[in-house]
Amino acid sequence: MTDLASARAILGDLIAFPTVSTDSNLDMIHHMAGILETLGARVDVFHDETGRKANLFATLGPDRDGGLVLSGHSDVVPVTDQDWTSDPFVMDERDGRLYGRGACDMKGFIAATLAMAPYYAALDLQRPIHFSFTHDEETGCLGAQAMVPELVKRGYKPAMAVIGEPTEMRIIEGHKGCCEYTTTFHGLPGHGSSPDLGVNAAEYAVRFVTRLMQLREEMKTRTPVGSRFEPPWTTMNIGGIHGGMAHNVIVSKAHVDWEFRPVQQSDFTYMKDEINAYVENTLLPAMRAVHPDAAIDTQVIGEVEGLEPMDENAVKDLVMELTGANGADVVPFGTEAGIFQGIGMSAIVCGPGSIAQAHKADEYVALDQMDSCLDMLRGLGQKMARSTA
Repeated sequence: MTDLASARAILGDLIAFPTVSTDSNLDMIHHMAGILETLGARVDVFHDETGRKANLFATLGPDRDGGLVLSGHSDVVPVTDQDWTSDPFVMDERDGRLYGRGACDMKGFIAATLAMAPYYAALDLQRPIHFSFTHDEETGCLGAQAMVPELVKRGYKPAMAVIGEPTEMRIIEGHKGCCEYTTTFHGLPGHGSSPDLGVNAAEYAVRFVTRLMQLREEMKTRTPVGSRFEPPWTTMNIGGIHGGMAHNVIVSKAHVDWEFRPVQQSDFTYMKDEINAYVENTLLPAMRAVHPDAAIDTQVIGEVEGLEPMDENAVKDLVMELTGANGADVVPFGTEAGIFQGIGMSAIVCGPGSIAQAHKADEYVALDQMDSCLDMLRGLGQKMARSTA
């Protein structure tokens, strides 16, 4: 069986696991663990606190520092209310394309890595090749955020990471972070005719949003020199403002859904520090002057680190050499790459398929994209067989 035929067969198996983020991914994780264990890989499965989700981290090659991580997420987005031509959880091949939920985002890349695993196992690897398959990327990169600290604790020190999100095999060296929150305001209800006797949670939510909008403008003045993002600065968005029950009732509870996408770590710190200071030093004292039990709580929905373009990036240089690419790009969507970069690894995003197909009905990955991915992965294996990196 050729590598492409093997990848096609494995992808069909992976698509058949309906690993929507709201559901368990354990069957798929155990299936992949079995493939890698059969090849002699050292396999770790890390369960989440519910026991219904797990990450998989497996290694072929020597037990030493350095080497390469091939990373993909096992979860997919729902198919509810989408008009599919075929069953989204049964792979359908037509016109040189493989259709199914997760085909490009991102079971296609995972299938390609598993198809290459027998080749890697047969090589005399001088540096390890690691497989990292995570849960809940689509809901905030929760799996990777849990797994990477565990790898650090266990002493794993890979040097490089390729995150195989669909980029049409373009090399991506940077993307913004994505930080999502819900901030809830707890006030004191009362009759609308006596506003001074209550604490109107909606009014404080509005003041909070106003400060966020001021910070959004400040972010433009902090644009990094030479930023290649569009727009080039850290952005902020208000996703929702909710609260209240009647025209004449002082609102006792309100919440704001908001997010920002930092282009650099310093913007993440600045935004968090500034909004927290405004809450602690301005809003809460004013609320508690009327009602001592007033409160403001912020729930972190997800804080995903961005991937910052680096002057020196070993894995970018390596993949450019293998693919013949003459440069690398940045993208607006987020991935797990920044989490790996955050522990000292050089990282890129590069995988088969187009992000334009992700999350849509009739999602697909083209066979020629899979073939190009396999070529890259084969070259990476050869490099690890003679590498000291």
